[in-house]
Amino acid sequence: MPVNTIINGLQNTLLEIWGIYDFSIRYFREVLKPPFDFKELVRQFFRIGNKSLGLVGITGFIIGFVLALQAIPTLQPFGATSLIPAMISLSIIKEIGPVITGLICAGKIGSGIGAELGSMKVTEQIDAMEVSACNPFNYLVITRVTAATIAIPLLIIYADTIALLGGYLALNIVSDVSLTLYFSQVFDTLSFSDITPAFIKTFFFGFTIGIVGCYKGYNADKGTESVGIAANTSVVISSLMVIIWDMVAVQLSTIIF
Repeated sequence: MPVNTIINGLQNTLLEIWGIYDFSIRYFREVLKPPFDFKELVRQFFRIGNKSLGLVGITGFIIGFVLALQAIPTLQPFGATSLIPAMISLSIIKEIGPVITGLICAGKIGSGIGAELGSMKVTEQIDAMEVSACNPFNYLVITRVTAATIAIPLLIIYADTIALLGGYLALNIVSDVSLTLYFSQVFDTLSFSDITPAFIKTFFFGFTIGIVGCYKGYNADKGTESVGIAANTSVVISSLMVIIWDMVAVQLSTIIF
């Protein structure tokens, strides 16, 4: 690989990181400035949250069901089937649920935001809003990023709940376990130090997915091809950032908690 190619790739990566950072700083500067478009915020929250319930719910159920099915033949010969609810709860709440749901949301929500704003950029709708003395950043970016930051943690909680139910159904195939006993074992295993870091990092997932999708769409180039590029790169960067945030959260939780 030529040295110039490596240098150009590194420069483009650093410019991309700086662009997202600067875009995020602009969001925090303007998020509290009036006017507040609550109607658009609620509309985006509905689009992001309600329209993702089906996909997130199916994904969560499969996660819990498959995780329990894989654990049963491993632990059953040792008579440790009673440990499966504890294993499922810790695995799903701390890592698998938030990360996989975050990646699903990065693919669905991040690409949707990137494609939507990218098409508006290509068709010069954003330029028209600026000419008409309307603040497109406030209307388009702040509402979507805020809605994603609030909705995605709720979607992850929803997915975790469905995943725990899926684990119960899988466990109930091989052993007659009551729902009450199952969830009592699940919640007895969890502690404050398990739930808090897992919940806090979901807000970073939501903010990252929203800000990256808005950044790529808001700064898309001219031409219809740039819409696809904005959607694709939104998914790639958001997914990578979800994994990085999770890695940072794991390290911090081991130090703090």
